[in-house]
Amino acid sequence: MAESKGTSVSGVRYTKAEAGYFEKRSLKRTAGIWGLWGLGIAAVISGDFSGWNFGLDFAGWGGMLIAFLIVVVMYFGMLFSIGEMAAAQPHTGGAYSFARAAMGPWGGFVTGLAETIEYVATTGVIVYFSASYADGVTSALFGFSMPGWIWWIILYAIFILLNSAGASISFKFALVVALVSIAILGLFFIMSLASGQFSFDKLFDIAPDAGQTAFLPHGFGAILFALPFAMWFFLGIEELPLAAEESTNPAKDIPKAGITGMVTLVVLGILVLVLNPGVTGSAALATSGEPLLDGFRAFLPDTVAALLAAFALLGLLASLQGIMFAYGRNMYSLSRAGYYPKFLSLTGKRQTPWVALLVGGVIGFAALLLVDFGGAVAGPIVLNIAVWGAVIAYALQMVSFIILRKKFPTAKRPYLSPTGIPGAVVAGLIAVLIFVGFILQEAFRPAIIAIAVVYVVMLALFALFGRTKLVLSPEEEYALSGGMHGDPQAEGYDAMEGEVFGSDGSKKK
Repeated sequence: MAESKGTSVSGVRYTKAEAGYFEKRSLKRTAGIWGLWGLGIAAVISGDFSGWNFGLDFAGWGGMLIAFLIVVVMYFGMLFSIGEMAAAQPHTGGAYSFARAAMGPWGGFVTGLAETIEYVATTGVIVYFSASYADGVTSALFGFSMPGWIWWIILYAIFILLNSAGASISFKFALVVALVSIAILGLFFIMSLASGQFSFDKLFDIAPDAGQTAFLPHGFGAILFALPFAMWFFLGIEELPLAAEESTNPAKDIPKAGITGMVTLVVLGILVLVLNPGVTGSAALATSGEPLLDGFRAFLPDTVAALLAAFALLGLLASLQGIMFAYGRNMYSLSRAGYYPKFLSLTGKRQTPWVALLVGGVIGFAALLLVDFGGAVAGPIVLNIAVWGAVIAYALQMVSFIILRKKFPTAKRPYLSPTGIPGAVVAGLIAVLIFVGFILQEAFRPAIIAIAVVYVVMLALFALFGRTKLVLSPEEEYALSGGMHGDPQAEGYDAMEGEVFGSDGSKKK
C-alpha cells in the first residue's frame, strides 16, 4: 500500500486504506466457463425480445440487416481485444482497468463512468420493457393491469435481492434462464415457419421515401441511425471481465466464454431479425414495445400468445439479472479504488456488492421516472443513453488495447487476440461511427445531453474530492507496476504495500 501520507501520481493521490479494507470488499470465486457463458447470454438475450425493432423505423429491414452485420464485425473485434486484456488483468475493473493502465487515472475514470452509464441505463431499459411485457401478460390472462412505475419498483426490488443473495446463485440463475430463453426463441422460430404466416414480402412493407427502394426505404444513410438498435442484439456481452474475481480461471475462461457467447448471439439475432418481422411485417413491428409477443400474436390466439409471452418474459428477466450484475461490479471496482464513494464497494457476509446494486437501482429508477413523467417515452430514450455510453466505453477500450500493446510489451498475456491491433482499430472506428450517428440524429440528442450532464457533474466531483482519496486496488497496482502486479488470485491484495511512486508513475527505490 502507499505510504500513510499518500503518494501522488498523475495528478491523483493514493492514501493508505484502513485496516480490513479489502476484507470488507471481498468477492467469492464460483464461476466456471459455463457460468460465465450463461451470464453473458443472460445479459444480452433481452435484445432478441425487444428494443432492436426500433431500428426498423429508422432504416427499414434492409438497413437493419446491414447495421446488424456491421455491429457483428465490431463486437468480434472488440471481444478478441477485451479477451486479451481481461486475461492479462484478471481483476474486476473491466473497461476502467484497461483504460487506467493505458491512459492513467483520468482515462480510467472517464472510461469506467461510461460503462456505469451503459449498464445502469441498460438495466433501466430492460426494466421498462419487462414491465410492458408483464402488464401485457396479466392484462390478457387476468384482466389485471398496473401503472408502469409500480412494475419498475417490483422488478428492481426482486433483482437487487437476487443479485445480493450470492454470486453462486447469480451465475446459476443466469445459466438456467439463458437456456430457457434460448428454448423460447427456438419455439418461436419453429412456430413462425410452421404457421404459414411467414413471408419475405412482409420484411419490406415499409413504404419507401421518394426515390428510395423497399430494401432501403429511407436511403443508405439511414443505416447509420439503425446501428444503435442493432447493437441491442449484443450489448452486454462485453461485461464478462467484470466477473474476473468471481471466476475460477479468469485468464482462460473469460475469453472463451465471450467468443462462444458471441457466436450463440449471432445465430439467435439473425433468426429473430428475419422471422419476427417476417410474420408481423416490419411496419407493424417498428414501434412495438413487445415485438416477440406481437410475433406470437400473428399466428396464435391472444390468450395462448399471452401465455407464451409469460415464458418469453424470462428472456427479459435474464438480461435484467445479467446487466444488474454488471453495473454492480463496475461500480464496486471504481468505488474500491476510490473513484466513487468507498461505501459503494462494501460486500457484506454474502460477498456481493449489495450497496452498489441498491444505489445503481435507485439511479436507474429515477432516470425512468424523469424521462417518463417528462412527457417522453422512457424506453427508447434510456436505450439511447445506454448505447451511447456503451460506444464511448467501446472506443476507449480499443484505444487502450492499442496503447497497452506498446506500453506494456512484456506484460503476461495468457490469451492473444487473433485480430490484434487491426481488429481493435476496426472495432474502434465502428464505435466512433455510431458515436457520430448519435450526434447527427436529432431524436438521439436527449441521450447526448443527459450523458454530457452526468460527465460534467462526475468529473467535477472527482477533480474536487475523489482524486485525493484513491486506494491501491488490484487495478491500480497493475497500472503502476507496468503489468507486473494486479492478479489478486495469485498475489492477494496489498501486493505493493510500502512501494512508493514518483509523479510519472515510476517506482522509487
